[in-house]
Amino acid sequence: METTSRPNEIIKRAVALGLAATVIQAVMLIAFAWPAANVGPRDLPVAVAGPQAATVAQKLTAQDGEAFEIRTVTDESEARALIGDREVYGAIVTGGGAPQVLVASAASPMVAQQLSAIAQQMSGTAAASVQDVVAADPDDPRGAGFGAMVLPLVMSGIAAGVLLTLLIPSIAARGIGLVTFAVAGGLLSMAIVQGWLSLLPGSYPTLAAIAALVSFAVAGTIVGLASVLGRAGIGLGALTMLLIGNPFSAATSAPELLPQPWGAIGQLLPPGAAASLLRSVAFFDGAGAAMPLTVLLVWAGAAVVLLGVAALRTGRPETAPASELVPA
Repeated sequence: METTSRPNEIIKRAVALGLAATVIQAVMLIAFAWPAANVGPRDLPVAVAGPQAATVAQKLTAQDGEAFEIRTVTDESEARALIGDREVYGAIVTGGGAPQVLVASAASPMVAQQLSAIAQQMSGTAAASVQDVVAADPDDPRGAGFGAMVLPLVMSGIAAGVLLTLLIPSIAARGIGLVTFAVAGGLLSMAIVQGWLSLLPGSYPTLAAIAALVSFAVAGTIVGLASVLGRAGIGLGALTMLLIGNPFSAATSAPELLPQPWGAIGQLLPPGAAASLLRSVAFFDGAGAAMPLTVLLVWAGAAVVLLGVAALRTGRPETAPASELVPA
């Protein structure tokens, strides 16, 4: 009887796992395809300047009242300053003929393309005046390489977290492994990104430190959750980073182009914060870096706290049974 029931249990378990994998597949399709299929401006910060600024603002609002968050400034120099400070993605400058559009492809090549298209519509010619104030790296003008850089950082962090959890029993040793992975991974990844692929300008030590922080935040979340919750923590951490953090990171677009509130939520997770921080440091001299840096530090700090909780729990002496405490 037991021999018959055991194969049946195995078959039921196999069917259940197959159905569970199907659900995961559907969720992954939605998570990755839905944001890409619904890209469009949503309260996208842009500036308008010059004598016809009010008229341009009215036209933009009439075209789509929820697409742009418009800031009216006095002149071109003020508009350029806002772009450099990462407060707006671009500007439309009026006066002296057809409007001139200022873009920053380093902030988002996709937004730069959309603003260029708006310039063509407003001027009525395909040769509209568009100036790239903060250009993307010449070896990656469309930002494809930059966008593809985030997923490997996330996947490698997840893999490191899983391996450290499954193969290293000691909490202290897991912490040492996390630091080793973060430092070595940060140095090597930016050596590849800067030295070989030439995707990012800027200071190598600074960018390597950012990559190390990202690596620690992702891998540390996996290890910390698993150390406290067991193997369920691996799934929780991995799914959060992979199914929410990565597709909503806006590494290939901009947070304001993604469906809300997911674009904003993505910036509160390590993948989105990593993309924003790398852009700010590499192209904008650190402008706009405070928020993503804080997010990454919070995640890294949470990982340390989780490891501390797990270490305290592991080191707590067990209470002796009552029978051992009563003298014979």
